[in-house]
Amino acid sequence: MTGLDAKLAAIVIPTMADLGYELVRVAVMGRDRPTVQIMAERADGVAMAVEDCEAISRAVGAVLDVEDPIHSNWTLEVSSPGIDRPLTRVKDWNRFAGHEARLEMDVPVDGRKRFVGVILGADPTTARLRLEDGMEVHLPLDQMRRARLVLTDALIAANAVQPTNH
Repeated sequence: MTGLDAKLAAIVIPTMADLGYELVRVAVMGRDRPTVQIMAERADGVAMAVEDCEAISRAVGAVLDVEDPIHSNWTLEVSSPGIDRPLTRVKDWNRFAGHEARLEMDVPVDGRKRFVGVILGADPTTARLRLEDGMEVHLPLDQMRRARLVLTDALIAANAVQPTNH
């Protein structure tokens, strides 16, 4: 994140952490009346519910009102990342190793900007992906424009809620 997105992240992360949530992504969309989109997940790994989004919205909305980083009227949207979530943190790349991702780079790597492949993991600077042809690429995280999981049967199965027996 850079610019206003990074400034907003720095403002909201402590409040979200105090409530037991992690920031997945923050983005500002629009110009005249911008929308601040916050994508979050529970730190305990439990699936997000509407009540979680409401709690984040109340707390973060109050903090943003006080800090006033956007000097015009704005709207706040809070959501969970969903199954085909964006990959924004090193921990996301490692958590979803073995699943398929689609990404776009700001700067070409090996003459390409767009990649689709199986996630092999990441370290603090580089994500690794195995392409369809079996080639492994190392992609600088700080040069990634966007990356997200591809919705596949395997991803759906991995995210299925397992019934509990009482």
